[in-house]
Amino acid sequence: MDGFGPRPPQLRPGRALAHTPGASGSGSPHRSDGRTPQTPRGGRHTDLDGRPGTTPPVPGRPTFLLGLPALLLALITWQVAAHGPLARADERLSGALVHPDRFSELLADLGNVTVAVPVLAVVLVYVAVRARRAGAHRWWLPSTAAALLMAALPALIVPLKELIARPGPPVMGPGTGFYPSGHTATATIAYGTAALLLLPRLRDVRARRTVLAASVALNLAVAVGLIRRGYHWPLDVVASWCLGALLLTALAMFLGRSAVSRSTGRSSAGTPNSRTGPS
Repeated sequence: MDGFGPRPPQLRPGRALAHTPGASGSGSPHRSDGRTPQTPRGGRHTDLDGRPGTTPPVPGRPTFLLGLPALLLALITWQVAAHGPLARADERLSGALVHPDRFSELLADLGNVTVAVPVLAVVLVYVAVRARRAGAHRWWLPSTAAALLMAALPALIVPLKELIARPGPPVMGPGTGFYPSGHTATATIAYGTAALLLLPRLRDVRARRTVLAASVALNLAVAVGLIRRGYHWPLDVVASWCLGALLLTALAMFLGRSAVSRSTGRSSAGTPNSRTGPS
C-alpha cells in the first residue's frame, strides 16, 4: 500500500494525547501535565454565600474605577475652592435649574439619614441572615463592613465642608458648608451599598436589573430634588457622587478579596493529600 490507508494514531515527539495511561499505568485519562482534567469543586471561587462559580475579577478595572472618580473629585474641589471657571459655570447652571416646589423637596428627602439608613439596615440584616443560614464563613463580614462605611461617612464629609466653606445657592440664604452634599453622599452609600450586597445573591436577571435600576433611580431622584429645590449647587452633588464611587469601589474590592480568601481557605482545607487520600 502507499501508506494512505487507515491506521492507529501515532504519537509525535513533544505531543500527548488527551487519554493516555496515567503515571501508574492505570489507564485513567489525565492531562499531559499530570493534573486532573477538571477543576475540583473545592478549588472553584465561591460567591458571598459560599456557592461556586463566580466571575473572576477583571484586571485593571478597579484601578480605573478608583482613578477616574478621584481625578474628577480633585478637579471639582480645586475649582470650587478657587472659585474658578467651572464653579462660576456651576452657579449659572444652578440659577437656570432652581424651581422650588413640594415635589422636589420630597425627592431631596430621600437622601435624609432617617430615610436612607433604615433601607440599608434592612438589607444588611437580610444579607447577614441569609449568609448565616447558608453556612458562609464569616457571614457577618459584608454587613459589618457596609455598616462601618456608612458610619464613617460623616467623618469624611464634615471636614471637607469646613475646609471648602462654600456658600449655598441664594435661596438658602447666608451660610457655608454646602460642598460636598451630605444628602447625596448618604444616598449614594446607602442605596449603592444595598445594591452591591444584593446583586451577588440574586440569580434572576430581572431581579438584579430591578435592584440596580432602583438604586440608580433613587440617587438620581435625590440629585434632582436637591438641585431643583436649591439646597445644593450641581457640583456639590457631582462631587459626592465621585466620593461615593470611590468608597463603593473600595468596599467591593474588599468584599471580593475576602470572598476569594475564604474560598481559597476552604479549598486548601478540604483538598485531600495525594499520598494519604481522603480522610
